[in-house]
Amino acid sequence: MEVLDLARWQFGITTVYHFLMVPLTIGLSVLVAGMQTAWVRTGDARYYRMTRFWGKLLLVNFAMGVVTGIVQEFQFGMNWSAYSRFVGDVFGAPLAMEGLVAFFVESTFLGLWIFGWDRLPKRVHLACAWAFSLATVASAYFILAANSWMQHPVGAEFVDGKPTMNSIWAVLTNSTALAAIPHTIAGSFAVAAAFLVGIASWHLWRKRHSDDEDRPLWRTSVKLGAWAGAVSFAVLAVTGDIQGKLMFEQQPMKMAAAEALCHTEQPASFSIIAVGDVADADCESVKTFNVPALLSFLAHSDFSTEVKGIDQLVDEYQERYGTHYPDDPALGELAGQPVDYVPSLPVTYWGFRIMIGFGALGAAIGMAALWLTRGGRIPESRWFPRMTLAGIALPFVANSAGWIFTEMGRQPFVVVPNPTGVDGLWMYTATAVSDLTTGEVWTSLIALTSIYAVLAAVEVFLIVRYVRGGVSAALPPGDDGSGEDRDPDDKRGSGDALAFAY
Repeated sequence: MEVLDLARWQFGITTVYHFLMVPLTIGLSVLVAGMQTAWVRTGDARYYRMTRFWGKLLLVNFAMGVVTGIVQEFQFGMNWSAYSRFVGDVFGAPLAMEGLVAFFVESTFLGLWIFGWDRLPKRVHLACAWAFSLATVASAYFILAANSWMQHPVGAEFVDGKPTMNSIWAVLTNSTALAAIPHTIAGSFAVAAAFLVGIASWHLWRKRHSDDEDRPLWRTSVKLGAWAGAVSFAVLAVTGDIQGKLMFEQQPMKMAAAEALCHTEQPASFSIIAVGDVADADCESVKTFNVPALLSFLAHSDFSTEVKGIDQLVDEYQERYGTHYPDDPALGELAGQPVDYVPSLPVTYWGFRIMIGFGALGAAIGMAALWLTRGGRIPESRWFPRMTLAGIALPFVANSAGWIFTEMGRQPFVVVPNPTGVDGLWMYTATAVSDLTTGEVWTSLIALTSIYAVLAAVEVFLIVRYVRGGVSAALPPGDDGSGEDRDPDDKRGSGDALAFAY
């Protein structure tokens, strides 16, 4: 493999792995804050125990997210230094803001929440939970603003051949970012919702024949997860439609690749499924099952809009951005070679459908669990816990497929040209990589992948351990789970907090 391919594999592996933790942290942190709010308002011990149990799992996941996330920004200097030099003046601002939020606000209030159970007044402690959860959302906002600038560069001008930011407000209010942020947050709630439904349903089923003091807790968790999943999927559908319309305007090649639309159509049909090799850019061997004119509606809210196909777009891209890479030895085998403007069609076509299909199926399983447990019922069949536990994976896969589609669909650009922006403000991925040897990138790729595999094993072990242990495993020593205030002179607080944290 060339350095470019290895660098892309490394960034892809580490980013997808890290993003497994991110949506669960975002969604679960808000839901846990909501559980604690219910406890503070009602005094119901059920909500206190819910907060303790789900909060324990949140902390395990958050810790792994921090460890794996640190590597992400380092990679810009490791493998993508040319990119960093080119866009650093713009890209660095939202990343710096995210760092301030993540490492100061998040960490401060999370620490106060962990160690403040027996030290802070209830409402102050609750405020810490909300501050932490909202800080995770704000952190995601700045990251998405940075990523959206790569998808649709705004608020910058050329100075000495490099983009220089002239409006941070334009960067933070980028139309691409304003659509991506609610879509990503909704996806995070879908992940957290499936997590609640799967684990709570398993606990209900496991103790269906015995007295379980936490049965009301698990039922409440199933209801919360099911409704959160349904609402989040509705939000995903609306925000996804907005993103589709922006994609039609800003990245027409990505839209054509998502449909494996080789030839321009007016009106354009939406492909439900394809039979054949979608990698065939001429589409001669591909048969699709279509909904007539639906793609035109998704692109422009009418049923007659023309949607350009790959063949026409390739001609337009070659005319605007050139036909060949620069004849630069740093590009290796790509130096002076023709530019391939067509993304990987199997990845974009099937990734788009996996994102939608798995997301819908995850929400459906949540509602099925809600229906099957109505009125105090607990299904006897083993397929019930198997279905809900398997459902946990579906939103994770849907989120990952969506991001893979988003990033690979913009190739061969790392900074996509803005059709209405500054001329020349774009960058090929091939020109963004650092001047490294294949051996150097192989070393970091193998090392990071191995470390991440170990971390994955640790996270799975801890999550499974605390899930199997139930609520009792999440309570600090000496806590009876009632949620009642302790004697202020009780000196066990530090040990309790540490037990809760670890």
